[in-house]
Amino acid sequence: MHRSRFTTSALALGAGAALLAGAAAPPAGAAPPGRVTVADPAQYVNAYVGTKQGAPDFGNGGGAGNTFPGASVPFGMVQWSPDTATYQHGGYFYDDHRIAGFSLTHISGAGCGDYGTTPFMPVLDGRPVAHSDFSHADETTAPGSYAVTFKNGLRTELAATQRSGIARFSYPAGHTASLTVDAGKAFNDANGSISIGTDTLSGWTESGGFCGTGNRYRVYFHAQFDRPFSSAGIVRAAADGSGTVDTGRRSATGTSGGIAPQPARTAEARERRTGSGGDQHPDRQRAASGAQALVSFDTGADRTVTARVGISFVSAEGARANMIAEQRGAAFDELRAAARAAWNDLLGRIAVDGGTTAQRRIFYTALYHALLHPSAISDTDGRYPGFDGKIRTARPGHTQYADFSGWDVYRSQVQLLALLDPARAADIAQSVADQGASAGYFDRWTLANGGTGVMVGDPLPIIAASIQAFGGTDFDAAGLLRTATAGSRDTRQRPGHGPYDTIGFIPADAGGIWGSAATTLEYTSADFALAQLADRIGDTAARDTLLHRSANWRNLINSGSGRIQPRDTDHSWPDFRPAQQDHFVEGSAAQYTWMVPYNHRGLFDAMGGDAAVAGRLDDFFAELNGGPDSEHAYLGNEPSSNVPWAYAYAGRPYRTQDVVRRALTGLFADTPDGEPGNDDLGQMSAWVVWAALGMYPQAPGRAELVLASPLFPSVTVRRGNGAVIDLDAPGASGSARYVHALTVDGTASTRPWLSEDFVRRGGTLAYTLSETPDPAWGSAREDAPPSFDVGPARPATGAIAGLGGKCADVEGSSTASGTAVQLRECNGSTAQQWTTASDGTLRALGKCLDVDGSSVFNGAAVQLWDCNGTGAQQWWARADGSLLNPPSGRCLDVPGSSTASGTRLQLWDCNGTGAQRWTVPA
Repeated sequence: MHRSRFTTSALALGAGAALLAGAAAPPAGAAPPGRVTVADPAQYVNAYVGTKQGAPDFGNGGGAGNTFPGASVPFGMVQWSPDTATYQHGGYFYDDHRIAGFSLTHISGAGCGDYGTTPFMPVLDGRPVAHSDFSHADETTAPGSYAVTFKNGLRTELAATQRSGIARFSYPAGHTASLTVDAGKAFNDANGSISIGTDTLSGWTESGGFCGTGNRYRVYFHAQFDRPFSSAGIVRAAADGSGTVDTGRRSATGTSGGIAPQPARTAEARERRTGSGGDQHPDRQRAASGAQALVSFDTGADRTVTARVGISFVSAEGARANMIAEQRGAAFDELRAAARAAWNDLLGRIAVDGGTTAQRRIFYTALYHALLHPSAISDTDGRYPGFDGKIRTARPGHTQYADFSGWDVYRSQVQLLALLDPARAADIAQSVADQGASAGYFDRWTLANGGTGVMVGDPLPIIAASIQAFGGTDFDAAGLLRTATAGSRDTRQRPGHGPYDTIGFIPADAGGIWGSAATTLEYTSADFALAQLADRIGDTAARDTLLHRSANWRNLINSGSGRIQPRDTDHSWPDFRPAQQDHFVEGSAAQYTWMVPYNHRGLFDAMGGDAAVAGRLDDFFAELNGGPDSEHAYLGNEPSSNVPWAYAYAGRPYRTQDVVRRALTGLFADTPDGEPGNDDLGQMSAWVVWAALGMYPQAPGRAELVLASPLFPSVTVRRGNGAVIDLDAPGASGSARYVHALTVDGTASTRPWLSEDFVRRGGTLAYTLSETPDPAWGSAREDAPPSFDVGPARPATGAIAGLGGKCADVEGSSTASGTAVQLRECNGSTAQQWTTASDGTLRALGKCLDVDGSSVFNGAAVQLWDCNGTGAQQWWARADGSLLNPPSGRCLDVPGSSTASGTRLQLWDCNGTGAQRWTVPA
């Protein structure tokens, strides 16, 4: 087996370079058995992946990855990339052979358009053009750099540092070398200003409107050229993209209309039916903005012109300072090599050995795309714009980050980032905390340190909690928890929080909510993740409150169908179809039924048990990418991301192993159409990386990893903090996917999951794999990955004593569902032996304490009923001794405070009287 060693060192470019220094490889012979490294992993990255439609357009951002192929370093502020004349989110459509410009900023994989600010365009003979033709045969892209030669012979080469870029424009002989820069143009409506110096261009571009919302931002730029301009002026634009140059003008302001379609992605926009409709491929010419400069150069002695460009979200002076600090006058080739070294350091933290070339290309391309965002927003001096519009300063030695596709990346992208670079991840968590502190709430989808309100849920607190779980602890976790807790009662952060906080779900008949059932589930995940964060920092009161709220998913379980369904304010169930999108978001009810990733045990019990669940999962995965109106999986979008791993909780880890490998090898490729949906700032790609490793961070806010099987025979994960995880899986391949045995640090294991402690300290996994399944391995219920519920870890059994020293009693010791629960003299019989179960229920005689008909009204009778996982069977002990039924907000009560034996218990407004005071087994 080939095992190559990889070392790299980043070019020293001064303190502001923000390039990763490579870690030295261990000396020959020092690596433990199975440990591998990889030489130049950047060679396997194909940045074209995702630039062409790879699946049907289901209306959620198109069927492409919406990536871009240009120059960027990890988490860079600058993403200098070509934009084709045919627009696709990300700016580049692979099938179009016309480049309209090279803009300085991009977002990778979003389902709406933004950025694309300040396009540079080299031209010939002082004539602006709408676009120039090229061939992919004359184009190259690699991590950190990009190059293309137009059909007219003009060549552009780009490379990047974190906050700046460098370009070489090589002009053919016999032509005047010219360049346009348009400060008033972006993918969306924009305005801008540009000033021309003797050898500099500077100014700003302002844009926004992501997904049709009102976000705005301003990007400042400063460009320094290696020679003075031979002529310069402002373009008088023509509609066809051409124009004449007014050499008497040295500055200008201007505006332009956007070209990015903006489908509505907020409740408000959907109700107003705003947004510009369709998701991709408009193709129309655009005139210059009026703030477009054209400069020309004397290339008699040297036909290659070098431009150095810095950007800033603070000021043009900041842009210039960023460029100087990060480039330090280094030559183009040096900066390009340094960018590649930075990528190699980070990509090389996961070294794979074996597999096919295509598999390695899919893997490292996905890892590359997963590490493009979030983007640095602070300058080299630490200054950045806060959510409140004030200029703030990051902690010394730390970077502030922006561009959080919250609804997407909270699922596994930030966990991957924290696995590989906990220190940087902590800066990202602090950036989240700072966003909330300066805004007064947490937005869902933030761009350039501004909120958009796009999508649903409360994902940013989950991001920070998950980073903390994976070891990124150097941030103000307590402050973030305070802001998140306060913000949970703010409509800007949590639309529909009123009913969620009182009756435990957002009703289907509530107004102003996009996806009542989906949003309820999103809030429960956020509450669970925050409960874990609170526990880690010792805030037990917050932990308990949040953990109880995380059980609100039970209020949407219909015990008749065993599905999560929308529910009206009166607790009735509207008409329902598993394939409906109504009350869900970019997915169907069938796809959202599985979205309780932190408590599959409770969910599966409510769905009828493991056997029933396994059959439903098999039906679900009969199709892997059925779209949002399907009863099958939709792995081209995020709500289905975690579901393949759910089999492990139902005692069928071999089915997880199969589905994960089928999805990985069947939906993804190393070609431009190699993604089945939007990359969503790295989430889709992060899923690919986790799938190839054969592990997944299922529970938000925690660091356990659920296992499938590795795609590669050998893998070494270096966490960047000294911990190392080695995977040894001889014979692993696309077909050899089934686990027959596993050892963890040399000890045999039948658990299809890894503990948080293993992830923290590292260790070695050794697999025995086969092409045939082993249904027995990992199938024992006690081997299932952990689920987290609201009841005690150790159930207690005994009497529930109440008013008059009497006990809660099952009438006649009957086990029939519907039997009354009453007050009676305590007698120690089985009819009075209640167990406080881990799922928040109270159980006697094998059944649960239940509210008749799931009523939420005063006087509703309490009875014994088959345990069904619904909110009608949740009873939470409170400090005053009462037992709260959360969906009703009412307490277990003795009618009229009667002490007469045979008095049937009921629901009633919580009032703190003796009629509601109970002693529960502990």
